[in-house]
Amino acid sequence: MNKFPYFLTLLFYVGLHLGLQAQNMLEIQNAELLQGAQGFERLLIDVRMKHQNSLIYCDSAHFFRAENRAILFGNVRIVDTEDPITTTSGYAEYDGNTKTAKLRNNVIFKNQTTTLTTNFLDYNRATGVANYFNDGKVVDSTNVLTSENGTYETLLEKITFTDKVILVNPDYTLKTDFLIYLTVPKTAETVGVTNIVSKEGHLLNAQKGSFYNTESKVFRFYEGDVETETSLVYAETLYYEEKNKYYEGKVNVSLYNKERNIEIFGDEGKYWEDRKYSIVFGNALVRKYLETDTMYVAADTLISEEKEESEERFLYAFHNVRLIKSAMHAISDSLVYINSDSLIHMYKDPVIWEDKSQITADSISFYIVNEEIDRVNLIQNAFTVNRDTLGNYNQMKGRKMTGYFKDQKISRLHIQGNGESIYFDLVSDTLLRGMNKMLCANIMMFFEDGNIKKINWLVKPEGNFKPPHLIEEKDKLLEGFEWRGDEKPTMSAINEWRTPKNRDKKRFNFFNEPDAVVPAPTDEEIQKLLEEKLKSGN
Repeated sequence: MNKFPYFLTLLFYVGLHLGLQAQNMLEIQNAELLQGAQGFERLLIDVRMKHQNSLIYCDSAHFFRAENRAILFGNVRIVDTEDPITTTSGYAEYDGNTKTAKLRNNVIFKNQTTTLTTNFLDYNRATGVANYFNDGKVVDSTNVLTSENGTYETLLEKITFTDKVILVNPDYTLKTDFLIYLTVPKTAETVGVTNIVSKEGHLLNAQKGSFYNTESKVFRFYEGDVETETSLVYAETLYYEEKNKYYEGKVNVSLYNKERNIEIFGDEGKYWEDRKYSIVFGNALVRKYLETDTMYVAADTLISEEKEESEERFLYAFHNVRLIKSAMHAISDSLVYINSDSLIHMYKDPVIWEDKSQITADSISFYIVNEEIDRVNLIQNAFTVNRDTLGNYNQMKGRKMTGYFKDQKISRLHIQGNGESIYFDLVSDTLLRGMNKMLCANIMMFFEDGNIKKINWLVKPEGNFKPPHLIEEKDKLLEGFEWRGDEKPTMSAINEWRTPKNRDKKRFNFFNEPDAVVPAPTDEEIQKLLEEKLKSGN
């Protein structure tokens, strides 16, 4: 067998290994003075070393040639000749085998437009990962970020900040405990509690993390809210475009208008802050907070417009509308609330229940004065039913009706045009005297505690009075009568439809924490103080 080719191959691999090893070795390129010492060489004045594509500068160095490492002192500077990374510090330890640099004291790590400053930095050139601890600051063209600890992955242009993280840009200040920052798109992603204050004083908060594009001013908050002088918007997932003043929320959405004291809830919602225009859908609910009461409106979809001019403020509710205010309960297909007139219009099969009365018409409008219902207008096919203490149904119908309220109860009812009525006359609310059935163009009815006390037939009434023994069942009801008490909305039904999520108003906020830090002395510091005290004899 010819061993010569094998020998040549062995020489090739040995040479390759020695060549690679030589490429990985630290080299001395310059030093004004070189001193030998046990285990290392001492390089003094204007020191320059080289490792692969990195040039290393310092005032002096201890070079451990056998271990392929160096300790660098004074004005340390490491320049990568291929990558745009330059590092400076007061002290460093460089390991050529692992390609790691441990930099200490006034460390500046610069990568193009991104600059990291700290006192403690470990940089692995092989992976391009730099770790800092005991406080660091990153500055780029837009933002300043500080934290106690951080990891800079230069190949990904990604920095992970942990513990007491603060991001400051010209428009916002953000605080959190965990933040991932991408230096090229300048986006910040946080985990856990995140609090932001804008230069206008707006408060932006997330309990379960956020995403923030610092240049386009686009936010995404998880279990988040945005509070301004006039509004508070919340959702479990909240999207916010600061430049367009646009919000979009999903799951447990709420929009609170502080000026109008009105709050809207739903599954999903959109809000244009400049226009004061919002749309909320999915088991939607409105709460209109009054001084002594709250008005509730539930519907499939709610649209609110709250402009500066009162005549341009509206609330629209669509489909499956239910309304409760004090003793008044109502349903309809749709509803419009006009703020300037304090007027509520109900359309398509509206029904109102007030105490013992039921009111229906093709459309119903009622006015609110001093936060109380003042009067109700019933237009076309107006029909009012009042149940007495014996269970009889007093009925009034006509083309148009106007109901007047006092102390949030109906006090009188005016029927105009084609008036018809059935009224059961009781003695002391316990004994039936008889039944009046009348036709009259104009009828006025008076109530007390929800019961009819007096009726005035104003224009040529026609009708008859029947004693109890002559009253037949067919005579007891006017055409179109329908008692719909089982449809009356209740607060339990409203709460089942939408129970707004309770949020902790005292939840943790980084901006409520003091900036001043009083560090506890270390064991070493305590021991040193004790030794000094013993020496001084005090």
